[in-house]
Amino acid sequence: MLIFLDTEFTKFGRSDLISLALVAEDGREFYAERTDFYPKQCSDFVHQNVLPLLGRVPDAACSRSELTNRVRDWFAQFPELPTVVYDYETDFWLLAVAMLGRPKLQPPGDFCKQLLIDSAAFAHPAFEKAADAVYTAAMPRHHALADARALMDGYRAWRTARGER
Repeated sequence: MLIFLDTEFTKFGRSDLISLALVAEDGREFYAERTDFYPKQCSDFVHQNVLPLLGRVPDAACSRSELTNRVRDWFAQFPELPTVVYDYETDFWLLAVAMLGRPKLQPPGDFCKQLLIDSAAFAHPAFEKAADAVYTAAMPRHHALADARALMDGYRAWRTARGER
């Protein structure tokens, strides 16, 4: 099972998670927004492009510890280790931090396999066209759930264009 990941975070460098989206190839979705990040630590870009998009998904708001419980429960529904597909290493790192949680000191163990998509896929016209078609006024770029959906559609189109399943 492939699961497509995207996150939004405060800034590059010392990143703190704001929102997390997971979209499984079978249609299951997970989305959460943290209520306990510090807006003062956000970059200007995040203030302008990410924060205004929060609050669009009902019941997504949660604390860091609630997020850990929610995302662990979501992954627990998969009988086999899924493969998490992502396009930026910080996204996976933030997912791992969310799975670890605080004050929990024990990581959840192996919860997935990893697949980092390289830039060659993004540059492919089939990927771009399919990903761009996902975005709407209600769910634009820089909303983690829209970006995870776009990643999935772009990846599928890229694989199809290459003659892969």
